[in-house]
Amino acid sequence: MRIVSLLPSATEIVYALGLGDALVGVSHECDFPPEAKNKPKIIEPTLDTGQISSPEIDRIVSEHLKRGERLYRIKMNELEVLMCGDEN
Repeated sequence: MRIVSLLPSATEIVYALGLGDALVGVSHECDFPPEAKNKPKIIEPTLDTGQISSPEIDRIVSEHLKRGERLYRIKMNELEVLMCGDEN
């Protein structure tokens, strides 16, 4: 079994159920438990918000949403590789 978690809360549940070894990918926000930080990141933001203020982030996000643009992207090629594993 291979699991990819797209939400931090789901990642925590996977570990709480003792299935951390089956977890092969997480989102960029998954950081708990600490082991989750070492898993491949399958979701990433489309915006680099590291160096801008909260009001500027809000403005940029609002503009993207008005245009129907995504705020996150799934790395589909990496997801496919992780889900197929050694079976290819």
